[in-house]
Amino acid sequence: MSDLEDDETPQLSAHALAALQEFYAEQKQQIDPGEEDKYNIGIIEENWQLSQFWYSQETALRLAQEAIAAVGEGGRIACVSAPSVYQKLRELCRENFSIYIFEYDKRFAMYGEEFIFYDYNNPLDLPEKIAAHSFDIVIADPPYLSEECLRKTSETIKYLTQGKILLCTGAIMEEQAAELLGVKMCTFVPRHTRNLANEFRCYVNYDSGLDCGI
Repeated sequence: MSDLEDDETPQLSAHALAALQEFYAEQKQQIDPGEEDKYNIGIIEENWQLSQFWYSQETALRLAQEAIAAVGEGGRIACVSAPSVYQKLRELCRENFSIYIFEYDKRFAMYGEEFIFYDYNNPLDLPEKIAAHSFDIVIADPPYLSEECLRKTSETIKYLTQGKILLCTGAIMEEQAAELLGVKMCTFVPRHTRNLANEFRCYVNYDSGLDCGI
């Protein structure tokens, strides 16, 4: 190649090169996140087609702390369609707790044996290792605001829990949630990273730290 051809070869500016390197680094992190990053909320992007809306950092932290307080050290926690709570729990507690994520989205299989494939349409189609009433608390966030989705998810919740339930769903589901699970609305209002059109609330069936009037 001649010197003239070398001179005509397109060259990236330092700014463009830095931006490109940052883009590739972000892509690599999403494909193969490091141990310190893999529990970050947002490491797996929301898929709106699956009705995925992640909690804000503050809400995920509050719900995770509530679950920890409810079960005590060594407790077992099930996160049903609530991956951002699972991530926050594992960010806070790498040991001393048994935590499972029940999720339809197989991208969360990156969490290994703690990932349980879950389809609310088949609420009791669970692996043998998941025994009935084997969790101290179940945190659930049904993906759709419909009576059918809540009813089927409730079957899973009642199968998994020894008693305690922390449900997150729309305010419009209050009556159905009370009928199906015996839960009451808390004064704590959960928030998402993106504002939702529907008012969202938390419900519990025990004396919780979420300012619930039980």
